[in-house]
Amino acid sequence: MPYDTLKDLPDNVTNVLPKHAQEIYRAAFNSAWDEYKDPDERRGHASREETAHRVAWAAVKKEYEKEGDEWRKKKS
Repeated sequence: MPYDTLKDLPDNVTNVLPKHAQEIYRAAFNSAWDEYKDPDERRGHASREETAHRVAWAAVKKEYEKEGDEWRKKKS
């Protein structure tokens, strides 16, 4: 179930990530949703949704890091 807007994202994403990070999450999730529709493309017995969430968080973590309770853009 791809996300059409940022408002559609799960609360555990919208309540903690800044807007730009949410945009990264949404784009990565939607891309992974399409890419991993075939179960043979996924690791183990992970569902399509679980795989897409993992990919999305990994994409966010490339540009953001958690400092205390806040996610902040990584310094170059």
